[in-house]
Amino acid sequence: MKRILVAVLALAFLPTRALGHVRYVSEGSDPLTEIVEFLLSVLTEPLNAVLLGGGALALTLAVVGYLGLRPLDRDLRVLRDRLSDYERYLPWMLRLALGLPLVGAGYAGYLFTPALPGDARLLQVGLGFLLLFGLATRAVALAGLIAYVGAVVVDPGVLLAFEYVGGFLALALLGSGEPSADDLLKRVADAEGTAFGGVDPVHRAAAALNDALAPFERYAPLAVRVPLGVTFVGLGAWEKLANPGRALSVVAKYDLTALVPVDPGLWVVGAALVEIAVGLCLLSGVFTRAAAAAAFVVLTTTLFGLPDDPVLAHVTLFGLSSMLFVTGAGPLALDGRLAAATKPLRRALSA
Repeated sequence: MKRILVAVLALAFLPTRALGHVRYVSEGSDPLTEIVEFLLSVLTEPLNAVLLGGGALALTLAVVGYLGLRPLDRDLRVLRDRLSDYERYLPWMLRLALGLPLVGAGYAGYLFTPALPGDARLLQVGLGFLLLFGLATRAVALAGLIAYVGAVVVDPGVLLAFEYVGGFLALALLGSGEPSADDLLKRVADAEGTAFGGVDPVHRAAAALNDALAPFERYAPLAVRVPLGVTFVGLGAWEKLANPGRALSVVAKYDLTALVPVDPGLWVVGAALVEIAVGLCLLSGVFTRAAAAAAFVVLTTTLFGLPDDPVLAHVTLFGLSSMLFVTGAGPLALDGRLAAATKPLRRALSA
């Protein structure tokens, strides 16, 4: 049985071997072997197995109970109705969530992610301030996306900040919203008899782009959901499970076992499984608002639990999670299908 488990884990983590160039538990050892041994050492510990199995069982029962009974159905309906009133502020939320980290990255001297030092101050600060002002937002968002793709070509490590893709795409689809410089200038330009209205270089130049992207605004939640889901899966699978040595050193550095007295390995595996589960829910569009709320809690816990963590670099994750809590899954999600598929279960439990 143990040999079968080793083989399964080896196949599961085979793709990470190609990524390489990281340190695992010990020098000079095979990375894949280290990952498998780490997982076996955690999962075969009786107390760890009981805790993980009990947690999985409790979560499963909670999900089945919720789908069957819908105990807070009325509350959630009211919440969704209220959240729909906030959708007008989504562009402003996204502009803050991207603009502030970009300005911070430019002045701090790193390229999108603190893990990659780089001198792109003029580019990042310029993009950030234009987004904060809300000036030519769709064009600036597309320029930011192009800059990000270019940075990935130069150094694939920029993929650590993959959430920027979702933010840029969503802003390109939604536009600047209000309050913004775009909205202010448009009001002046549309007013009868204004001198600026006779020139209006901003909106005349952006009219074609706005007309081309506006019909696709409804896909903004999808544009955010997929990159954010990929980011959380990467945080769990790559930064923790595929790098157990580094993850264990974080647990030791911040004495996290004093906060929750469990085995350090269980800390790493548990945190990884939570992040992977959140990411998969976001990717598939299942329990999207709950997953977005869980993502916000995970990020907040990191903020207070790791005092020297680069908080500004996580602002984009906070903003994108908040947006999905407001919008829900959007198109091409399983939330609607799940609700329809569980109707027989609800009828059976309520009978």
